[in-house]
Amino acid sequence: MAAAPSVSSVPSNSAASGAAGSALRQAIERELPELRAIRHDLHRHPEIAFTEHRTSSVIQRELTKLGISFVAGLAKGPRTPEGEPGTGVVGYLPATEPGGESQPAVGLRADIDALPIEEQTGLPHASTIAGRMHACGHDGHTTVLLGAARVLKNMKRPRPVTFVFQPAEEGGGGGELLCKQGLMDGKIIGPRIATMYGLHGWPELPVGTLGSRPGPLLASTDEVRVIIHGRQSHAAYPQYSSDSVLCVAHCITALQQIASRNVSPLDSVVLSICILKAGTARNVLPETAEFVGTLRTLKAETREFARRRITEICTAVAASFSCRAEVKLEPGYPVTYNDPALTEKWFQTARETFGAGNIVTVENPVMGGEDFSYYGQHAPAVFYCLGLRPAGRDTYPTLHQPTFDFNDDALPVGIEAMVTLATQ
Repeated sequence: MAAAPSVSSVPSNSAASGAAGSALRQAIERELPELRAIRHDLHRHPEIAFTEHRTSSVIQRELTKLGISFVAGLAKGPRTPEGEPGTGVVGYLPATEPGGESQPAVGLRADIDALPIEEQTGLPHASTIAGRMHACGHDGHTTVLLGAARVLKNMKRPRPVTFVFQPAEEGGGGGELLCKQGLMDGKIIGPRIATMYGLHGWPELPVGTLGSRPGPLLASTDEVRVIIHGRQSHAAYPQYSSDSVLCVAHCITALQQIASRNVSPLDSVVLSICILKAGTARNVLPETAEFVGTLRTLKAETREFARRRITEICTAVAASFSCRAEVKLEPGYPVTYNDPALTEKWFQTARETFGAGNIVTVENPVMGGEDFSYYGQHAPAVFYCLGLRPAGRDTYPTLHQPTFDFNDDALPVGIEAMVTLATQ
């Protein structure tokens, strides 16, 4: 999720407002020094999808200290190294109020993986692992959820709470793996999860603000890979070739008609070609050429239509160049869809907790993707944005940039939001 959303308003006061919840805020404040240290430790030791063993051990250590039951070794996927367990951890706190144990749980989710990016922040807690960094703020998300667990452990809980520490959000689909293991049905720990909440640090929004929207918030993501098979020849004798490179160029151009001519201007579809591979010598027209890209949509019917058109266009264009198109469409994450009724409750709770001036409506969906989407296929879910931009600054390094760092000042806001959602 690397593109910034547009919002209907951004409050001038980035501090959380209102007298309600002062006791909760004091409890959070007491935990912050240790939580900052945990976040910095996680940031120094980033681990990419399916290799988050140290991160998982830190989570297990902290839950053990709190006396919170958990199950570890989850979400072992096809990219998990042979002989190693999964790195997902799911914790559970029972309800404390009479009758609460008969209710389904509320789920709170954090992703834990980092990215293959070389950090350039120069911070004291910068990554110590070459080519790896927490450029998407998952160290902050993990710390927020650990903070929420610390606070909720000592609070009255009207219903059970399930803490989901999920690996492999960055392309690995850890959320889907947990759902397949029965997380949402209560087959891992605790009862079934009836509502699910997740957050993402957002550099465009100032600290102290939260934002979301009902319906689609993030796009579906599909990988597009097309291999054009032609006939090789000397570059000086193109008449003996079926030029795969020329064919690729025309395919890429023709594919843009999907967005510009095949789909309504009021709908959303993005097809970006980002990798080109062809040739071994400057004077040889190669037999094959390949291009790879990503398809992003917000509606299931648009997604299926665009996938079909990609195959139709590439097949027809290739035939016109006496070539053959091999089209491979790899399904990615579904649309991240916020349940409208639950989102309305989220807005009401957020406004009561932080003040209406600190809650913004994301005007338009973002064409980035998120595997939080899988939880929403099993229960009503809400994904929301947590402001990160420091007070007094107009800009802040954005997600997936080598200069990005999660802002520690957002930790108490994220923790209070999660705790309040779990106890409303």
